[in-house]
Amino acid sequence: MIKNYVKIAFRNLWRHRSFSLINIIGLAIGMTACFLIFMYVKFELSYDNFNQNSDEIYRVVSDIKTPTETLHWPSSIAPIGPALQQDYPEIKANTRIFGTGFLVQYGDSKFQENNMQFAEPSLFKMFTFPVIKGDVNKAFQAPFTVIMTETAAKKYFGSADAVGKSLILDSKNPASVVAVIKDVPANSHFKFDMLVSLSTLEKQNPGRLNQWGNFGNYTYIMLSKGYDYHKLQARMPAFVNKHYSANDKKQGMDYDYFLEPLKDVYMVSKRGAPESGNLYNVRIFSIIAVFILLIACINFINLTTARATERAKEVGIRKVIGAVRQQLTIQFLSESVIICLIAFVFSGLFSFLLLSLFNQLSGKVISHSIFSNGYLFQLFIIACFIGITAGLYPALVLSGFKPVTILKGRFSKSTKGILLRKGLVIVQFAISIILIIGTVIVYDQLNYMRNQPLGFQKNQMLSIDFSGDSAVQSRSELIKNELKKIPNVLSATTSGALPGLGNSVAYSEIQNNTGVMQQMNMNMYDVDYDYIPQYEMKVAAGRIFSKAFGTDTTQAIVINESAARSLGYKTPADAVGRNFSQWGRQGKIIGVLKDFHFQSLQETVKPLNMRINARGTNVFTLKIAAKSIPATITAIQNKWKMLVPERPFNYVFIDESFNKQYVSEVTFGNLFLYFAVLAIFISCLGLLGLASYSTIQRTREIGIRKVLGASVSGIVNMLSKEFLVLVLISSLIAFPVAWLCMHYWLQDFAYRIDISWWVFVVAGVLALIIAFTTVSFQAIKAALTNPVKSLRSE
Repeated sequence: MIKNYVKIAFRNLWRHRSFSLINIIGLAIGMTACFLIFMYVKFELSYDNFNQNSDEIYRVVSDIKTPTETLHWPSSIAPIGPALQQDYPEIKANTRIFGTGFLVQYGDSKFQENNMQFAEPSLFKMFTFPVIKGDVNKAFQAPFTVIMTETAAKKYFGSADAVGKSLILDSKNPASVVAVIKDVPANSHFKFDMLVSLSTLEKQNPGRLNQWGNFGNYTYIMLSKGYDYHKLQARMPAFVNKHYSANDKKQGMDYDYFLEPLKDVYMVSKRGAPESGNLYNVRIFSIIAVFILLIACINFINLTTARATERAKEVGIRKVIGAVRQQLTIQFLSESVIICLIAFVFSGLFSFLLLSLFNQLSGKVISHSIFSNGYLFQLFIIACFIGITAGLYPALVLSGFKPVTILKGRFSKSTKGILLRKGLVIVQFAISIILIIGTVIVYDQLNYMRNQPLGFQKNQMLSIDFSGDSAVQSRSELIKNELKKIPNVLSATTSGALPGLGNSVAYSEIQNNTGVMQQMNMNMYDVDYDYIPQYEMKVAAGRIFSKAFGTDTTQAIVINESAARSLGYKTPADAVGRNFSQWGRQGKIIGVLKDFHFQSLQETVKPLNMRINARGTNVFTLKIAAKSIPATITAIQNKWKMLVPERPFNYVFIDESFNKQYVSEVTFGNLFLYFAVLAIFISCLGLLGLASYSTIQRTREIGIRKVLGASVSGIVNMLSKEFLVLVLISSLIAFPVAWLCMHYWLQDFAYRIDISWWVFVVAGVLALIIAFTTVSFQAIKAALTNPVKSLRSE
């Protein structure tokens, strides 16, 4: 019986190969898109799951409070991990990591390594980082010991054994490689190429690990299996009161600590991390995957039920000779599953060919192969599920025909069936229009962020990183003057931060509008005299730093408008001349800058101050002319090798580095676009099939109309009108849904576009054009057919 079902299925597929091809292509493309999205979503949700103890690990995060604000930080203080474990026996282990960077040298090889962490041996008790060779416990406790990943070891030592080799850190400190571990998995929320022993930090900065007010590290704890972390969370206020005295709280500052499950750090936490995801975007892609599959299934249902009349006589004869409905249902379901399995084969091939491109589009190595992690088997299950669910309704419809009615020739099209097909077409194009609107809004927002005035000059700015090297800092003026002598270098400056690349946050006390010294955690830039003029930042009140005022290096700061507002001043001028105290400095505010976007446009402009401090700088920024840029860069590099031979020439352009903040949004937009195009293409395939079938069914009518004098345009209009009305209805349904979804998406951006009416008009018109082009292809073909041939066949 099964053999018979398969034989009949292939016979029907071949007899109606054009419709079968449409079904198979639509399903194959739909399954491919769904499968790739499924891999992406599964990867995003898998962050940190590779750790064997992931269910017991928690990150300790902090809230830092002043009378006017609360900072929600992902980091904590160095002593908190050991103190927590000492106070609470349910904590089995704790570990700390501090981001760092070193100039690393081995022989003639020299690299500025910024993807490094200070860490301690307990890291390997909590996290699953497999050791290839060496000792990650006892040996790693000693100062100036290093653990390298496999890739980093090959970078420095090739195929030679790295363990026991010696590196030079920052041109002066010998460090021994004590172990090599496997590369950190791509789905880890923090990554590193090298680890340096935490005791190294203590040796370089004695007392650093015991400071209760320095928030510069990430702390993780591991609880006993099955222990409810909420119980420990409830005891954190008592812990804070025990370890912080009134004096420690720094005149009005207060602290709260919270526990975040490791599995929530990447995707759920709003505090940020070395790497973080976007749960809303993941949900959107999941919905898109379902939509694309739904569109492909709708095509299958529509084309199968539309061809029901052609198979009605077959059903009638089978029932007369003894077939029961259950057998017929199984037969039609078998055909459906066979079509889906054929589509599965093509989908597997498409996925194999497109995986590398998809990895590039997503900006991550989602997977190296569709054969890993059981992905292909999961795709097979999806195909079988689609075959059964998409084929169930047509199978029930076809198997339910009454043989007496059919064989007497009284069978007619079901009004319910026609309404269902129209409804499904409406659903298809509503989804497509929603995706069109979403794509336009996403790209409009990205374009807005890229072109929004930032309040500073970022074009033609080249920055050179010297990582705060004190030897370079001491010669910064000399180096600047020499670099400015290079043709096409217009100016030069040094600073401790660049817009879009992070900055220090300093506890500050600044006189507010009532005369009280207000406590603030303020963003801070260490700069030189040339920084503000070179970046063309605008002054709102007062003045900027000047060499004419000797006290500017020790007793002056410049703040931005946001800082002035947070201090209660109605105008920027009111803040000028007010007192401040910050990190051992006291003095006055000498000027107020107009707000500029030193962070992503996803965030509002926050209070910021600048101060002159050569010892806090770590980058040079050169303003270069727009002409002969490659030659200018080469000249700068050659000069750098002469002036600073001990450091590599690592440079970036400010506009490029600033726009890197939007990498995840650009990736989201690109993926959204491609999957929207696929959804529209699959919808058009279904529409083409229905239009083709409708044209075949009306062959005689078209022939008669042509004989009676109907024009080609009239026939095209007649055949197209029905489908275009459905698209118009789809638009009316899609518009409010799309507005609601994209309005919610835009809430993540502090600076965002308003959703304009023209977006909906464009999407609706585009959908109509696509639908008309698809339908008119068959309509024009039918209208140009010789009526004699169509009537002769009747």
